[in-house]
Amino acid sequence: MLERGDPGCLGGRALEGGANFAVYASRAERVELCLFDAHGNATGSFDLPGHDDGVWHGFFPGLSAGQAYGYRVHGPHDPKAGLRHHPGKLLIDPWARRLSGEVRWDPSLFDTDPSDSAGAMPRSLVTAPGEGAGPVIRRDDSGRIPWSEAVVYETHVRGYTMRHPGLTEAERGRFKGMANHQVLDYIRALGVTHVELMPVHSMVDEAFLSARGLRNYWGYNSIQFFTPAARYGGEDPVVEFRDMVNAIHDAGLEVILDVVYNHTGEGGEDGPTLGFRGLDNLAYYRTLPGDPSTYINDTGCGNTINADHPRVQELVTASLEYWHRDMGVDGFRFDLAPILGQTATGFRTDHPLLRAITTTPGLRNARLVAEPWGPGPGGYRLGEFPPGWSEWNDRYRDTARRFWRGDAQQLAPLASRIHGSSDLFDRPGRGPLASVNFITSHDGFTLSDLVSYKRRHNHANGEDNRDGHSHNYSCNHGVEGPTDRGATLALRRRHRLNLLTTLLLSQGVPMLLAGDEFGNSQGGNNNAYAQDNETGWLDWSGLDHDPEFVQLVRALIRIRRRQPLLRQPEYVHGQVDEAAAGKARYIDWFNVDGEPMAAGDWAHSRAVMKLLSGQGNELALLVNGHDFEARFVLPGGGWVCEFCSDARQYPGQNDRFDAPAWSMTCLVRG
Repeated sequence: MLERGDPGCLGGRALEGGANFAVYASRAERVELCLFDAHGNATGSFDLPGHDDGVWHGFFPGLSAGQAYGYRVHGPHDPKAGLRHHPGKLLIDPWARRLSGEVRWDPSLFDTDPSDSAGAMPRSLVTAPGEGAGPVIRRDDSGRIPWSEAVVYETHVRGYTMRHPGLTEAERGRFKGMANHQVLDYIRALGVTHVELMPVHSMVDEAFLSARGLRNYWGYNSIQFFTPAARYGGEDPVVEFRDMVNAIHDAGLEVILDVVYNHTGEGGEDGPTLGFRGLDNLAYYRTLPGDPSTYINDTGCGNTINADHPRVQELVTASLEYWHRDMGVDGFRFDLAPILGQTATGFRTDHPLLRAITTTPGLRNARLVAEPWGPGPGGYRLGEFPPGWSEWNDRYRDTARRFWRGDAQQLAPLASRIHGSSDLFDRPGRGPLASVNFITSHDGFTLSDLVSYKRRHNHANGEDNRDGHSHNYSCNHGVEGPTDRGATLALRRRHRLNLLTTLLLSQGVPMLLAGDEFGNSQGGNNNAYAQDNETGWLDWSGLDHDPEFVQLVRALIRIRRRQPLLRQPEYVHGQVDEAAAGKARYIDWFNVDGEPMAAGDWAHSRAVMKLLSGQGNELALLVNGHDFEARFVLPGGGWVCEFCSDARQYPGQNDRFDAPAWSMTCLVRG
């Protein structure tokens, strides 16, 4: 019944007259196509007849879109040699565009167990090329939001919507919730431009979490790179994801998707066999030289994707193109991105996979953002990604935290970060927009917890509080955790605003963690990856407790939007003349007396003024990290206070400004 198919049409595709199946399994002796009915019952099993360049393929006449299937791979099962074929394990198709069901933990998933795993596995579904996977994506690439205007808002589909007061039960925790007009009206009114969603690829909860009654809430455990996770959808996750993207676009926002191509949810050598391992273990994963039985674990998650293999490179780039073109995603944040440039001898900026992602025509308009570090040897690569990429800047995070908590010798590093981290990114093809600045992210304390806890409180994760960052550069301001002391609460609030003022008035691309604008807390848990509950979900009551704080954050974002001097695409050191345009831009640093900063000022002071001028405007940023008021001498008069983290109103200034203790101020003239 099965005929030879098209080996270049990977996945299960409905074509004229039937369906084509093609899967890469270079060490297999035969590959069995297993068909299932709508209830999950097996209806037939057929060997794929074609085998070309490691791809097994076949054409099945009469099959159509929606047909459920999986693969069983026959071949050597020799774990010591890195060969993990086991026909008793039903495998996911890595190239499928849809899955039905989710992984259910069962001993049969492991290749040390001889029993059949079909009852615990999702089914792959045949799809037609360009089939109606939902409405056409509405996006005008000519009207893209310039990266210089970006304010990124990191959030989680489930965490953002589970406790939102305006959503129905059917919307909570799902793509439908993120598409709700009340949610998007709020995000748009905040003033951000890009919604960065934490991972939504089909994923699996680790077995050890399931045994504790927990889930992998964050989702950094993908098992398939084309399909959206069933947990965030209802009847059709693909349609609902596309509907969500269209709603976000209609709100004038763009979507950045956090993607995890550095490892898979199959874990270490003793992990489950779900797809990649059973198809071609040595092609998809990196193993120790001379010991193919042992995975290289540069990710800390048990395995590491083999970025050197051409089929892995093809899979990753095709996945990205699909999410960009067909699912409407505007850009990607790459988890543990150095893995994608990792070879057997170390990281390469010109790695074929990084080069493919950067140059593939189908990704030409996509924003590319790297998390430029990983736990493996040589994994920290901040500032080393190619032109066209931006990078999460953890040095920005740490410096801002250290300065505002009162650490010594932090004024000069803070000035460098405010200036866009030129020490890291000032090289050909790059500039301030390569730096994605942030104070907090999903990984670590929320902003409220950063100023309320000195130590992590992660006991609920079941790891005896050993997990999560131990060096947080946090400060509890005298009391660990919640307090009713008015002075402590006021100081914490001031420092939250100082940190956000720094973030939103710095050169580079700012990223705000959702909920920080209204004081969301995780109770001191700085690693809430397993807290799919009220610890990890946003508590929207903060909007009622301190509505003025949200208004202040909105005001900061408006200032950033109004002031191009805060959003420079290239570095300015001293004065830059642009004679052709009849313009000049200028930047310099002054002490409180209005004199250029000297070495002693940088070493011993905690106050500085950054003066920017150009395009007919002048702007002064006054930083006062002292615990006392600092009187700044200003260059001339006519200055107007646009914003002060002291949150009081200040009249127009002449040639002096008394900056309150622990404050940051923005003055404008022109």
